[in-house]
Amino acid sequence: MRALTWQGPENVRVDDVPDPKILEPTDAIIEVTSTAVCGSDLHLYSVLGAFIDPGDVLGHETMGVVREVGADVTDVSVGDRVVVPFPIACGVCRMCSRGLHSQCETTQVREYGSGAALFGYTKLYGQVPGGQAQYLRVPHAQAGLITVPDDDEPDERYLYLSDVLPTAWQGVRYADVEPGSSVAVLGLGPVGQMAARVARFLGAGQVIGVDRVPERLAMAARHDVQVLDSREADDVPERIRDLTDGRGPDAVIDAVGMEAHGSPLAGAAHRVMAKLPDDVAGPMMTHAGIDRLAALRTAISSVRRGGTVSISGVYGGAKDPLPLLEMFDKHLTLRMGQANVHRWVEDLLPLVMDREDPLGALDLRTHRLDLEEAPAAYEMFQKKEDGCIKVVLDPRT
Repeated sequence: MRALTWQGPENVRVDDVPDPKILEPTDAIIEVTSTAVCGSDLHLYSVLGAFIDPGDVLGHETMGVVREVGADVTDVSVGDRVVVPFPIACGVCRMCSRGLHSQCETTQVREYGSGAALFGYTKLYGQVPGGQAQYLRVPHAQAGLITVPDDDEPDERYLYLSDVLPTAWQGVRYADVEPGSSVAVLGLGPVGQMAARVARFLGAGQVIGVDRVPERLAMAARHDVQVLDSREADDVPERIRDLTDGRGPDAVIDAVGMEAHGSPLAGAAHRVMAKLPDDVAGPMMTHAGIDRLAALRTAISSVRRGGTVSISGVYGGAKDPLPLLEMFDKHLTLRMGQANVHRWVEDLLPLVMDREDPLGALDLRTHRLDLEEAPAAYEMFQKKEDGCIKVVLDPRT
């Protein structure tokens, strides 16, 4: 089959790789009909090369059609149209039973002290082949496949159940958004776009979206989000406070993560480590790595006293310095973590099935390309060219 493989920093390639096979009775094989490029994939593309090997198959936002199932898989059948949650979870362990599927005790990667295994996401998370391919093996398919209607609706109505929508939904839930409350969303990439829409859907009275890319700001504005262009604000936290009666919003959602603009020293460190041999870069990132913290510091500075900072953007630094004095003095609550996708499906599935599209899922994709065009898509997404906000790849054409 054809699959997108990592070859080195900022070097991905579509190759012929072996077709996946059923290895366990709880496995399923799906034929991929759509697979998206995530902002987290860019971390692999440019930063986390020490934990990935040439030839590893990327991708963790996937849907398709079931082509084969193991003997113990009874809830899905060959021919079913399904979405694949990006964390691999058994559904029955102590963590899964508590709704913490991203911490599944069956698939935890204990060698690295990590949570549940993830598709297409480095040795740190199990080095499981990803879904930017023609076919995908799904472990724990009994718990890990979401069956969606086999209708004429485009994949994009359902695809984002794999990651973007549950991540955004969890971010808003963790922000304790209540009817009439104020929320600022930092970063209007795919997750930030959907977090802003979810906040509006759940009744927030004011949603402020912050970014520096014109196309992202325009998309958010279409969904009744008050946008703030960070290029035009000398002091973003002060501008956010000005928009919220000088107090700051009740909650701030950081949908940016480790690759924030405005952190030149950490950015330089990332570039240097990406070029180091794995046996040098790996220990450095594990024990002394730092992130670009501009977005998180903006969130902490912007939020009102007694407010909540919800972190959806991915961070990976082991030695990140945080302004604990400010956080303590402001009496802040911080919540964060990989999305527990399975936990939120019951809430989200009726919304994506609603033909009125209340969350605007069909207004997110900007590019649909052939899988063979994936290397160019990664570069375009990283450089934010051609109005690129969300890329969906089609392995069938």
